[in-house]
Amino acid sequence: MIETVIRTADVPAEDRFEYWRDNLRRMHAPMDLVSAHSADFRASQRILRFGPVSVLTAAYQPLVFRRTPKLIRQSDPEMYHLALVTRGRGGATWDDHEAEYRDYDLHCNNSSRPCSVWVDDEQDMIESVGVKVPKVLLPLPRTKADQVVGRLMSGRDGVGALFAGFVTRLAEDASTYQPADGPRLGAVLIDLMSAVFAHILDANDRLSPESHQRVLVMRVRAFIRQHLHDPKLTPAVIAAAHHISTSYLHRLFQLDGVTVMAWIRQQRLEHARRDLRDPALRAVPVNQIAARWGFTHHAAFTRAFRAAFGTYPTADRAEPPPVKDA
Repeated sequence: MIETVIRTADVPAEDRFEYWRDNLRRMHAPMDLVSAHSADFRASQRILRFGPVSVLTAAYQPLVFRRTPKLIRQSDPEMYHLALVTRGRGGATWDDHEAEYRDYDLHCNNSSRPCSVWVDDEQDMIESVGVKVPKVLLPLPRTKADQVVGRLMSGRDGVGALFAGFVTRLAEDASTYQPADGPRLGAVLIDLMSAVFAHILDANDRLSPESHQRVLVMRVRAFIRQHLHDPKLTPAVIAAAHHISTSYLHRLFQLDGVTVMAWIRQQRLEHARRDLRDPALRAVPVNQIAARWGFTHHAAFTRAFRAAFGTYPTADRAEPPPVKDA
């Protein structure tokens, strides 16, 4: 994984807008930029590269991006960019239509298509997180995939929420991944973007069985995380919620060398340990924290905690938090 960070705060105020524009042109594609805030432009972007796939987080003041036919002829990286607006409002205009975006809307752009993208000038900043994937890697016919551009989709539910949650967590937790994780994470991002496109186009039959399976695993794990507090969460409940058999659910987890219940237990224990170490929850009894994460019997929780972490919950809570390097 390669990380690049661009901050206009790193250069003098009078150079910031040009610095931002030049970096976007160099790292993404030729474009024209206009902003009423160019005298002291505030913006930042973080790019995480997982092979040919990139995850981008950005925050910037209102402006207008333009990709004209002339600029496209100069250079076209042939990318699809699927972005989630996490704060703010904006929109985009193409030859035949336009769309407006608000918090937790997903929108897609195509580097080969002329467009203008704007940010509402009545706000201070807009924030977003997104994924860029080379067109050639998306397992959908180009003519079908192109139809996603300009189509609205929510990042709050369904496959849109799955994409939003995974990309947001990936951007937040990037420091925990190893270089060897890059190709696998890149493949997952391609599968998720493909699933979003297929959902918008109602073209799920065009995805490969492997892509379907990987997206299903992510759906299942997201469902489990949302229901860890429920002591009645069982493989049968999970399978029924996803319209698959219990035996198929077990096979999905066996591909990663773990059982369903072992994965659930590990997730519960990790969340309970995090709460035990939270100073704000110091006064909450251990058994209440255990119950919060689906453990109905204190003795069973204590045994599982010691087996996983080599210490008792009360002893772990008493340990000072690890000191981070300066």
